[in-house]
Amino acid sequence: MHVLVRSRPGDFVVDADHVAVMARDVRAAVAAGASGVVIGAALPDGRLDLDALARLVDAAAGVEVTLHRVFDVVADRAAALDAAIGLGIHRVLTSGGAGRAIAGAAELAALVRQASGRIEIMAGGGVGVADVPALVAAGVDGIHLSARRTIATGPSGPGGGASERDVTDEEIVRAVRASIGESARHEDAGVSRLPQF
Repeated sequence: MHVLVRSRPGDFVVDADHVAVMARDVRAAVAAGASGVVIGAALPDGRLDLDALARLVDAAAGVEVTLHRVFDVVADRAAALDAAIGLGIHRVLTSGGAGRAIAGAAELAALVRQASGRIEIMAGGGVGVADVPALVAAGVDGIHLSARRTIATGPSGPGGGASERDVTDEEIVRAVRASIGESARHEDAGVSRLPQF
């Protein structure tokens, strides 16, 4: 279980109070047994907020840390990747800066080459089953997707409200797992691992 830690919706620019809240939440998630946390923070000029991220990595006390898609809104992803490596971050969740990961496949491949095994690159952002072969071919270490479908439910209370909710669709999960395996079989014989998702 990797816990997404954000202090508020909206952009990723945070002040000292937000960082303090997020650091407390990171420590609470770790204390509750989380295997990792997912974090991010940016400066108004479009760079990663390295001071805030360093505090959050420190609060994580050694569990895995993933840099979320704040990475996709920074001005210089190559510099941001090196900075994330320097902070000891374990993985970057990214679409390669595109609206959907499949549209950023070339950038994802470039990030994988730059990472050179020093940090994991996990593709995420609008991923569908049909996208998996190209993402595997890009060399990503993992694939993140919602794999959801919407189901109808009963009324949500006396005031009404939405009568549907999202659930994980096992068939989508199975199809993605099969696609990862099929994609890897079409790669050269030296493939020794499959991306995680």
